[in-house]
Amino acid sequence: MKSINDLVASAKTVCDRYRAGRMERETVREWVLGLGAYPGPHGDRVREAVEWFRLHNREPVSDDIVLVDIDRLRAIAAP
Repeated sequence: MKSINDLVASAKTVCDRYRAGRMERETVREWVLGLGAYPGPHGDRVREAVEWFRLHNREPVSDDIVLVDIDRLRAIAAP
């Protein structure tokens, strides 16, 4: 487990790159699935993102799925 500050910074970077099209969805999915355990509230958001990316693991995905992907990443980074 990294620090919460590291998690938040990484989540913001991943979100920004993904949203800008500079990071593939599969790379984002692997990053999320590789996150460890964190205390709440960030830990709850990480678990939600992990579950989301596990359930939505087939490509190609719709624009609606990508929007939810981005929302999940933003939630991890939220205070």
